[in-house]
Amino acid sequence: MTTTVGSIFGAVLDPVNRHNPYPLYTAMRRTPVGREPDGTYVVSTFREIAALLHDPRLSSADHPAREDLHKMIGLPPSFLRLDPPDHDRLRRLATRPFGPPHSPHRIDDLQPTLEGIVERLIADFPGATVDLVDQFAYPLPVLVITQLLGVPIEDEPRFRAWIDVALQTIDPHHPREDQLDAAHTAFRELADYLGELVDRRVAEPGGDLLSALATDDGPDGRMTRDQLVSTAVLLLIAGHETTVNLIANSALVLLRQPVWLERLLDDPDLVVPFVEEVLRWDPPVQFLPWRKALADIELAGTTIPKGASITLVLAAGNRDPLHLADPDRFDPQRRPVQHLGFGDGIHYCFGAPLARLEAQVALRGLAPALADARLLEDPPAYRMSAVLRGPRHLRVALD
Repeated sequence: MTTTVGSIFGAVLDPVNRHNPYPLYTAMRRTPVGREPDGTYVVSTFREIAALLHDPRLSSADHPAREDLHKMIGLPPSFLRLDPPDHDRLRRLATRPFGPPHSPHRIDDLQPTLEGIVERLIADFPGATVDLVDQFAYPLPVLVITQLLGVPIEDEPRFRAWIDVALQTIDPHHPREDQLDAAHTAFRELADYLGELVDRRVAEPGGDLLSALATDDGPDGRMTRDQLVSTAVLLLIAGHETTVNLIANSALVLLRQPVWLERLLDDPDLVVPFVEEVLRWDPPVQFLPWRKALADIELAGTTIPKGASITLVLAAGNRDPLHLADPDRFDPQRRPVQHLGFGDGIHYCFGAPLARLEAQVALRGLAPALADARLLEDPPAYRMSAVLRGPRHLRVALD
């Protein structure tokens, strides 16, 4: 997907607007279904996004722009990039050891572990100045997902380097050839690394998720080795990258709007609706690129032609005034509102229960430490990605 200077969505992709794309989303919603210069359709209103997420004519199967990636790394697409029935079978296989109905307690049983990690991370804050991303929001979900999957935490520097480079390909623009080559190499090395772990778990299973996926004999059979490695790549990356942003975006709200910090300290149960409001108001996944129309789709007075590329701007839909009143106001005490922070439909976020629990435990533990904290940079430095948007650093003084 390419954009021109005159494109509103092109401005969203520009790093200069990373700290606050929401005025641009307001402008985008004036045309619910817009067409980019390269023919991509960008959908920005809640009702239209929700309809497409439930529409079987919207395909998530590998977009032409992504096909080269799988050829380069020699792996099939993960279930995130498949349509039914292949998607349904692989997602069922991945769900069996992860959550209900076959493993109903795996996530809930993690709560004491999460609380212990949060307590240790806060106790290890180095002093009066802390980077809440590097020293809290990042290590928490990484420690959890590595333990859950059975990935050695001591290998974190290796897979972090690969993932940082690999994620350059997820934004809907054309990276330079050298960036693309580096990303393909990083994906391939990450896949090789996880493939070795999978082989070890097949030979000597343990109590981790990779072992369960490698040895489970349910009604759908087993994944092939390549499918298992592709699933492992997805779970490792998605299992922490988005949660880092969710925790960091939540902490930023508490620092900028201390009234909610005070209320959270008075009522720790407020953390549940607080996290849901962050998912609506400033979601960690801003939009979903690389979707494709399998047939002509009539939407908001526009015909999206068969074969067209489609991008769904979840963050714009979440603030659609036709969906809820006063959408730009952050208010966890508003009535429960459906949001698109985890997507919707058959591709609803696989890890949503874990992400919610991690964010809730993190904020309960972090709130007392922020009682006298102040931001040292506002706006903070943001990550380059427009899709997975969140602060790269969140430096605070713990006065």
